[in-house]
Amino acid sequence: MHTSGKQGRDRFLDIVRAVAILAVVVQHWGMPVLSYADGHLSTGNALATPGWWVITWLSQVMPLVFFAGGAANLISLSRAESPRSWLAARLRRLMIPVLPLVAVWLFVPDILRGMGIPEQPLQVGGAIAAQLLWFLAVYVLTVLLTPMLAAAHRRWGLKVPLVMLAAAVLVDVARFNDLGLIGFANAVFVWMAVHQLGFHYAQGRLGSLGRNAALGMAGIGFGITALMVAFGPYPASMIGMPGAPVSNMSPPTVLLAFLAIGQIGLLLAFKPQLNALATRPNLDAALKWIGPRFMSVYLWHMPALIVVSGVAVYGLGYETPEPGSVLWLTMLPAWLGTCGLVLLGLLRMFARFESQGSGPASTAHTPQLVVAGLAIAGGLLGLAAHGFAPLSDGLAQGPAPWVALATGGFLLAGKQIPVSELGTRLLGRAVSVTEVAQLKR
Repeated sequence: MHTSGKQGRDRFLDIVRAVAILAVVVQHWGMPVLSYADGHLSTGNALATPGWWVITWLSQVMPLVFFAGGAANLISLSRAESPRSWLAARLRRLMIPVLPLVAVWLFVPDILRGMGIPEQPLQVGGAIAAQLLWFLAVYVLTVLLTPMLAAAHRRWGLKVPLVMLAAAVLVDVARFNDLGLIGFANAVFVWMAVHQLGFHYAQGRLGSLGRNAALGMAGIGFGITALMVAFGPYPASMIGMPGAPVSNMSPPTVLLAFLAIGQIGLLLAFKPQLNALATRPNLDAALKWIGPRFMSVYLWHMPALIVVSGVAVYGLGYETPEPGSVLWLTMLPAWLGTCGLVLLGLLRMFARFESQGSGPASTAHTPQLVVAGLAIAGGLLGLAAHGFAPLSDGLAQGPAPWVALATGGFLLAGKQIPVSELGTRLLGRAVSVTEVAQLKR
């Protein structure tokens, strides 16, 4: 049985996480096609260029994030004093780096409006700053379920992700037969199936696959993905495209689970080489640097893009060249480098929150932690769906209620509160956020 990480950090998982976050950042910075005229910011996607969909089969790395998260969660859970203490620490650690983001973006839209920024670009920026919080909302749910999923893994092994895959297929069948909203159930089935594969890396045969077996796994995963694209209702792109009638990502389709099998198998085939690469001093230092900042990089790379786009596109009139053209290829390194410099500046200010850890040990009992996790997930999902709108537009329909819900969940994950006081505390948090917002107006 493979027991990755019991004698220290697993370099392979560190590399998978680093590759995933680098791919997310580069894709999000490189794919916007932007121009501004007459108060309107035009947004397109470079990956909509004919034939470029093939890039998304490797650049769509959310499956790898959930895979690495599953392995890390099982390893850390096995080391924890108790599932309760583990859950409390994980919830607080996940939410801490979000707090400065929401604290800043609660008021940024009103500040930008006061500077004369037109409404449409303001809406685009507020939506982009919040949209990636969907991942954290879903991930919090996986954390809540991890102790139960770990028990299921010990009892039923591979049957657990197989059942989840079967459920995801049924959800897609219903979705493509005029029951569209049911597709959002795959935000649970698809991502948790991949998360469960991480368990089989940490404690199972997946972590010790030889190269031939791993390449066979990659072939099966990518092969099924190709067949489903060729003969099914699935688009070839693994990310959502502007104007496309179907997205593989929002909500996720079962296709992403098979893509995950392909990607995981491909990386496992080169695990010895990747581990050897990770021992090189420069890469080892880079992995140690990004490890404590993983969530901060994820949360702040889109605000970095907003800053660069605001200055270059809105302020200086820059327009993205035709994707794939010589000019686009020439400008892309400068664009990515500028975004990177802005991100480093933001990390200097805000990454310290993540690196400080989860704080004092929680005294909250398990039922309270479940309520806390659901509140955090609900608040973050609401922010992702609605974005950061100006508070001056009205508090009830703005971000304040969602911020209050998520922040209330964070506080509930700390000190034990009698059941009779839970509702009062949550309501009090919502009122306090509203009062602060009114004072800032």
